[in-house]
Amino acid sequence: MDPNIIKFIIFYIGVLMTDKIKTAVEMAKEQRAISVAEFFEKNRHLLGFDNPTKSLLTVVKEAVDNALDACEEANILPDIDVDIKQLEENRYQVTVEDNGPGILREQIPKIFAKLLYGSKFHRLRQSRGQQGIGISSSVLYSQLTTGYPAVIYSKPKAKGKTHVFHLKIDTIKNEPEIIKEDLIDDGMKHTGTKIIMILEGKYIQRYHSADEYLKQTAIVNPWAHITYKSPIGEKFDFPRVINKLSKRPKEIKPHPYGVELGILIRMLKNTKSRNLSGFLQNEFCRIGSTSSEEICRLAALKPEDNPKNLDHKAQQNLIKAMQRVKLMRPPTDCLSPIGDKLLEQGISKEINAEFVTTITREPSVYRGIPFQIEAGLAYGGELKEKKNEEGKSDQVKVMRFANKIPLLYEPSGCSITKSISSIKWRRYGLEQSSGSIPRGPAIIAVHIASAWVPYTSESKESIANYPEIIKEMKLALQDCARKMLRHIRKQTKVKRETERLNIFESYIPLIIENAKELAEVKTKIDAKPIIDKVIKKDLIEYGKKR
Repeated sequence: MDPNIIKFIIFYIGVLMTDKIKTAVEMAKEQRAISVAEFFEKNRHLLGFDNPTKSLLTVVKEAVDNALDACEEANILPDIDVDIKQLEENRYQVTVEDNGPGILREQIPKIFAKLLYGSKFHRLRQSRGQQGIGISSSVLYSQLTTGYPAVIYSKPKAKGKTHVFHLKIDTIKNEPEIIKEDLIDDGMKHTGTKIIMILEGKYIQRYHSADEYLKQTAIVNPWAHITYKSPIGEKFDFPRVINKLSKRPKEIKPHPYGVELGILIRMLKNTKSRNLSGFLQNEFCRIGSTSSEEICRLAALKPEDNPKNLDHKAQQNLIKAMQRVKLMRPPTDCLSPIGDKLLEQGISKEINAEFVTTITREPSVYRGIPFQIEAGLAYGGELKEKKNEEGKSDQVKVMRFANKIPLLYEPSGCSITKSISSIKWRRYGLEQSSGSIPRGPAIIAVHIASAWVPYTSESKESIANYPEIIKEMKLALQDCARKMLRHIRKQTKVKRETERLNIFESYIPLIIENAKELAEVKTKIDAKPIIDKVIKKDLIEYGKKR
């Protein structure tokens, strides 16, 4: 081969190698970590800010959920004021004020302007918030779309002063940026918190609106008093129907059946227990001295072993043994269901139906996490008046709730929708195409209360399809449907008896008069006792009461 060609090939290979090394160095310089705030700044759709209508609703939702949680944790009956003002086309000012305990000055910037900051993520008990991301994401969306800071008022003491913060989020660092801070005398009349945000959005008066969200919130939070002023000036008042909060949930420890290997390894690494027996009893619920010894025996480990010194094989054996030992279900005092009576009062307060029935199921478990299903069904009344253009009944309206929060978006992938569609509603007096939501003059409400709701995304709009959850939902709905069917059948009998009454009241007096003439009887005969013998008066009276 020509020496010049060989030199050229060697030179070209060297250039290629130099380029590769240079490219790798340049790529290394480009690598850097991003903060969670910067990530969600570019992926705001994951948090529910994917269109103007939903964005406005999400901001209201997160602020109201925070207010309800704060009041209930402080054992205060919630009084919440919501005001949405349209400043210009597609730009709104949202103000939400509560009468809760307020927030300490040093905590205000972190709670409202730092994503993934809060007290609920590591706490296993029922609450509306879970991730510490809701209200801060609303502040992020506000500054992203309008550039305005969020304004927060907080008054922790009734006779104290009000702290006022103007906040933005430093998205590169995921840290609060304090634009302005004041301490004023006349900010609020009572303890509590108020937040004001200016943002881009779109207001509608259909199902996916703040109007509908607040109405449904009032249904599943009957102890809350909510006032609302819409962007078009309409005023709504959702009064409380009971002056007592639901029971306060207690925090529990993880159940062994719901723990995965990676979580167990982290717990072993961070535990303060000096021996394995103490670790099992202190870090988990439903494990006592006897069951901890049984777990150690099945895992071929000693109760006095140091949990931090277990190798990978021992860790695997430990989690397998934890799944094999028979343990009690986790305690359910971490849950705070609405209750069937209060749920019925909440539905009846907002919906003028002729029949309402509700049920609260016994607690159950998925992945070692307690949950409880509640369902309600309203039928007839004002719902019978709603027909489509063809004169047929529309689809039944479905209200989905999780930890007392309405879910208005993403119904198709939700286990609640799947549970409703899987029931054969024709058996219970409603129209239905196969595998779809039924049609008829009814509203179906389903609520899941859980220490950790399995949402399908960060926007918290849909419940994952766990078989245990779907089973409980179906059982609850079928119970309500059977009661509705009994009501429908009874109403059919009422209608038939009413028609009979009308016929007898019209014709029996004539028959009696004609019979008297033929028999030449002049005595006055009362037709009422005769009619009462052939008519079921109790049924007719039942129909009048409904």
